[in-house]
Amino acid sequence: MKQNLKKIIIKTRRNIFSEIIGNNSSLLKGEGYDFLELKEYEYGEDVKKIDWLISAKFKKPFVKVFHAQKELNINIVPILNGSVYFGSKRFKQELITEICAILGYSCIKQGDPFSSFIGNETLELCTKKSKRNFAVTKMSEKIFDYNAIGKEVDFKKLSDELFKKIRKKSIIFLIGDFFDAKNIDFKLLGKKHEIVTIIVRDKFEEDPFELGNVNLIDPSTNKVFDGNINKSIIKEYKKRVKENDHKLYEHFQKCGIKFTKIYTSEEPLPKLLRLMK
Repeated sequence: MKQNLKKIIIKTRRNIFSEIIGNNSSLLKGEGYDFLELKEYEYGEDVKKIDWLISAKFKKPFVKVFHAQKELNINIVPILNGSVYFGSKRFKQELITEICAILGYSCIKQGDPFSSFIGNETLELCTKKSKRNFAVTKMSEKIFDYNAIGKEVDFKKLSDELFKKIRKKSIIFLIGDFFDAKNIDFKLLGKKHEIVTIIVRDKFEEDPFELGNVNLIDPSTNKVFDGNINKSIIKEYKKRVKENDHKLYEHFQKCGIKFTKIYTSEEPLPKLLRLMK
């Protein structure tokens, strides 16, 4: 096993199994025992859930809603296109590997099974449903060693494939840099599943400095850029990044999607703990 990967797995496993992380906490609602709220009855709902005492008091039907305490279905989906092969502190792909390992070990600690997929132009199964430590190691190895160069993201296909392949109501973690907000639409997927997105970035991507004359290759398309990166180009680039992120956050909020951003210079665990509270 590669030295960097070995360090990630050892560090992540030690942190997770020594951290105090609570029991299952999900936006999923089902036939649990923990009462959540009362809401007005809607046509088609199970009449057995009606609270007749409250309904009589308010003179209209109300139903009880509960927190789901059943075993959660977790799906971890790193989005590995060419742009993750970049980083000024460490590669985004390495950080994504660590985040996925944290999520995998968190599932095991809580007693929940997880599956994993790798998404870009296609959606491929990474590891099958499991509660074993071995599955986290296998997933981490595949993500760490994955050749993302030359790969682009087809978000429509990714969303459609996840909708088809994940049949049971689940929590889906999507981890990527999300630089293509205009082509992202998780409305339909979000109606069926609970989606959590983790944006992985390098600070240089959002706040670059003048580089002068350069010869660069886009790791997603393999297109070559030969020119001068000056103040005006940087200004326009920063404007586009801000517009992309504004559209991205707006879409996530409209769809009720939890999200956080983690930079390659940061430790991911504290932000993930806050996100999963």
